[in-house]
Amino acid sequence: MEGRLPTYFLSHGGGPWPYMQEHNGGRYDKLAAALADVARQVGAPPKAVLVVSAHWEGRAFLVSGAAQPGMIYDYGGFPEHTYHIVYGAPGAPALAERVAALLGAAGLAAQVDPVRGFDHASYSMLYPIYPQAEVPVVQLSLRSDLDPLAHIEAGRALAALRDEGVLILGSGLSYHNLRAFGAGGRDASHAFDAWLQRVLDGPVGVARSAALLAWAEAPAARAAHPREEHLLPLMVAVGAAEHEAGCCVYHEDDFMGALAVSSFRFGA
Repeated sequence: MEGRLPTYFLSHGGGPWPYMQEHNGGRYDKLAAALADVARQVGAPPKAVLVVSAHWEGRAFLVSGAAQPGMIYDYGGFPEHTYHIVYGAPGAPALAERVAALLGAAGLAAQVDPVRGFDHASYSMLYPIYPQAEVPVVQLSLRSDLDPLAHIEAGRALAALRDEGVLILGSGLSYHNLRAFGAGGRDASHAFDAWLQRVLDGPVGVARSAALLAWAEAPAARAAHPREEHLLPLMVAVGAAEHEAGCCVYHEDDFMGALAVSSFRFGA
């Protein structure tokens, strides 16, 4: 693969939605189309995908190192068949070791987990992008202190992977308040999304990073993210493309009937 790959922050939707489209009533059609378009934007399949998962945390950064990762069904209340789905992409143990080494060289403690499987931050987002599951996948956890600077620094440390054919995908959700996941979250989601759009489409480099470090001061920030684990994959994606422009590649004003949600690409 030639050329530097972009990075992405992708809103991954709720639970195993791509595997139950007959139950979704069209609610995920726009998200499904936007995710499928990521493959078109990237072009030739990358050598591997590094997914920064909102659904995995460790005291240090953790990297999945299994050659054939299993499945983690980290959701509840969905149809029985969704607890038997398999996204059969291979892992990439050598890439996992490289990720851990790059983080360690930047002063960020990191460990390879040799048995971690795919959680739904990976497969519910990747299935619409690479449905054949042919591209190797490695997951990166969040650090459980949820320090935004540490996650931007992690992205900086991993930026070199973009020149090595590795596609970095931050998988989260631009609005994540499960107690107000509908009409009750309308105002907060729209206010926070408008701030995200301004920041991520604005000046790059230190100014953008500084704004993201102060994300909790944004309009409706804590109403949109009572706990920020679904936002922090954005920090890694931005850190890995810190001096490159961002653009919105998916947006809805009425997700689940009321919510503003978005995804973003950084770099060409």
